[in-house]
Amino acid sequence: MTAIATAGALSFPISLRRSCKFSSKKFQGIKRGFRLYAVFGEESSLEDKKSQWGTLFDVEDPRSKVPQCKGKFLDVYQALEVARYDIQYCDWRARQDLLTIMLLHEKVVEVLNPLAREYKSIGTMKRELAELQGELAQAHKQVHISEARVATALDKLAYMEELVNDKLLEDRNATGSDVASPSSSTSTQSLEVKRKLPRKSLDVSGPVKPYHPRLKNFWYPVAFSTDLKDDTMIPIDCFEEPWVLFRGKDGNPGCLQNTCAHRACPLHLGSVNEGRIQCPYHGWEYTTDGKCEKMPSTQLLNVKIRSLPCLEQEGMIWIWPGDDPPTPTLPSLQPPSGFVIHAEIVMELPIEHGLLLDNLLDLAHAPFTHTSTFAKGWTVPSLVKFLTPASGLQGYWDPYPIDMEFRPPCMVLSTIGISKPGKLEGQSTKECTTHLHQLHVCIPSSRNKTRLLYRMSLDFAPVLKHIPFMHYLWRHFAEQVLNEDLRLVIGQQERMINGANVWNLPVAYDKLGVRYRLWRNAVDQGDKQLPFSKPM
Repeated sequence: MTAIATAGALSFPISLRRSCKFSSKKFQGIKRGFRLYAVFGEESSLEDKKSQWGTLFDVEDPRSKVPQCKGKFLDVYQALEVARYDIQYCDWRARQDLLTIMLLHEKVVEVLNPLAREYKSIGTMKRELAELQGELAQAHKQVHISEARVATALDKLAYMEELVNDKLLEDRNATGSDVASPSSSTSTQSLEVKRKLPRKSLDVSGPVKPYHPRLKNFWYPVAFSTDLKDDTMIPIDCFEEPWVLFRGKDGNPGCLQNTCAHRACPLHLGSVNEGRIQCPYHGWEYTTDGKCEKMPSTQLLNVKIRSLPCLEQEGMIWIWPGDDPPTPTLPSLQPPSGFVIHAEIVMELPIEHGLLLDNLLDLAHAPFTHTSTFAKGWTVPSLVKFLTPASGLQGYWDPYPIDMEFRPPCMVLSTIGISKPGKLEGQSTKECTTHLHQLHVCIPSSRNKTRLLYRMSLDFAPVLKHIPFMHYLWRHFAEQVLNEDLRLVIGQQERMINGANVWNLPVAYDKLGVRYRLWRNAVDQGDKQLPFSKPM
């Protein structure tokens, strides 16, 4: 009952609600409080038993002050004002519901008073009790209605929060870029106040389905340039197919099917010979476009194996595994200006890449999961939120000074304001003096394996880059953090395969992860226009 009295419930439109039949005005001037011993002989009126509750129920009905806005378009701040009156009404309505039940219970006490038997027959008492029972049933029904309204209230408040967050983020970005539209001072975000639609459920359960061909029609960074020397090869799996990377005569990278056309031998077990990859079985040699240029000990045949479009940009090797023509430009994954790259790490993980992305896009788990690494000493906030535009895949965490973005198809970028391990600075990254920038790339090797590329950059302590063997220390730290996550995500994967829904009950701080899943679902369904992206 206390929860109902404090939380209340929204009702739309407010003006259509009827007042409770019990008015709080009747308690003005009451001089006494509740006393159970009234059963044994107190005959004073109900009003004389409730003086200390007068201030609790003596609250003005706010409906007369509600702005008349039906059918109008409101900006964010006007909508918030309406929401404020809605909350006041919830409080008033809940108090009246509580008061109704209290008064009815007092009437029941009076009817059951032993002294009442001297004045009323048993039949009269039964009839009165039956009437009160009916009224109590109706009052309790009203309480359940109020409880249902609480859910509506929470939905609307969440919707309003999204609108305000969008506006705050818009203002924040505008301030940071120092670019203003000529009409920015006078224009406001027009919107119509409406109920938030019920939360759409996400079903991520059962064995991982085969990847939709459309998910392949993106550029994927699959290796760091520093790992691909002129005389080395890098075998990778991508979408359950084996590939091998190497450099041609011109130094440019190539990506070939990691299977020789002759006897299906893995090519990466061979060597690179004058810009051609040589099969270790019979010495057949292939160029970066897949053409076989040498067949020792036999007549040269016109043979060509599959190759993928392969480019190098900003220290990364990219491939296009899809059947559609590749887009002419590659996205930039460079750290922000002023950052220096300190570590580039590659790991092969035994989990599906979507589950890994779910984990990376969630920061609320940090003070519970990473208690031995970067979140050691973090306090648990009373509320964690991810603030993001209504149609965006990027934003910032509150109360943590961390900016984060999901960049399709499989990249997560984050900038963290940090002073020393276990300590976060400020309320936003712009308030912090030192930062760490992270790039995570989750390549779908197969339906139960992910190739993770991790790049870490700092805008302070450049001397660390020149300390011998420092990259081993960075890798050790990265593996420690990842291992804290892996034991949980592997457990999720096992239960998901057995039918559990890993997105059974998303909450407010799951916003970015939910948006990734909605984007992924749209890809799998073959939607022409993907959500949270600009129209083509």
